[in-house]
Amino acid sequence: MIELKSEREIKIIRENGRIVALTLNYLKDKIKPGIKTIELDFWAEEFIKRNKAVPAFKGYRGFPKNICVSINDEVVHGIPGQKVLEDGEIVSVDVGVFKDGFYADGAWTFPVGEISDEAKKLLGVAKKGLEAGIAQARSGNRLGDISFAVQSLVEKNGFSVVRDLTGHGIGRQMHEDPPIPNFGISGMGPLLKEGMVLAIEPMVNAGTYKIKTLDDNWTVVTEDGSLSAHFEHTIAISQNRGEILTLQSEPLE
Repeated sequence: MIELKSEREIKIIRENGRIVALTLNYLKDKIKPGIKTIELDFWAEEFIKRNKAVPAFKGYRGFPKNICVSINDEVVHGIPGQKVLEDGEIVSVDVGVFKDGFYADGAWTFPVGEISDEAKKLLGVAKKGLEAGIAQARSGNRLGDISFAVQSLVEKNGFSVVRDLTGHGIGRQMHEDPPIPNFGISGMGPLLKEGMVLAIEPMVNAGTYKIKTLDDNWTVVTEDGSLSAHFEHTIAISQNRGEILTLQSEPLE
């Protein structure tokens, strides 16, 4: 069942989303060669708690850390540890926040130092895929309009969207109905209504869309070892557009 949120509830999620965005921007300035991924986890926990919120991922379904940090061919759910970031890598950081009974969720993929032209293109296309999906997230459209917009933009640019993982509804629970695939048919799926809150999150691979999970039972990687980028916003459905809730006063660059 898709739960509609009240204005009061959306206001809470918006504040939580602001903390997500602030955390990502805070970590952006710290991502550089020589940094260990566990340091990013420590800084994120400290920052979120300083904002009187709780890191939503720690202990969620047994996840051991506060944020997900996924590097190069790692798609999502990378576990922070002793890995040292190197020049030329790309790193996806996924942040969840819980406060006042509600969740917000967001992710961004950052360059580490100077990256290849292919990696730059991948990040740009994945980000534009997210924007294309959000542009369809308005009352009266169908869920498939979001999925189709993401897939069309990504595949037109020669990349692929992961099919075994989806975005999701979000609110009192981290994962609520409906699941939001990044591929689909326009005009199909549930009707979008004001009050829906969705986490839209394209996961875009440079090669095949196929993925596999490593032996840690968390880290998802591309099957062919190609690069992967992940961008995510929590948004609220409104009459004319999707309102991005995971923003500061200005969008992240």
